[in-house]
Amino acid sequence: MPLVHITLLEGRTPEQKRAALTEVTRALERTLGAKPEAIRVWFTELPKTDLAIGGVTAAELGK
Repeated sequence: MPLVHITLLEGRTPEQKRAALTEVTRALERTLGAKPEAIRVWFTELPKTDLAIGGVTAAELGK
């Protein structure tokens, strides 16, 4: 059973996340031969204030 954890900064639309889930599932099905019903994919969204790049938050960087 493939388990995929995707960490994203907040701000993606439900449609974007749905498209990513579909593509990741298809890729694992194609490359690993996994059955779609056995594939688990989940997102963790980080607030932009909770990620720093070079000591500056993503919010401050405008990411």
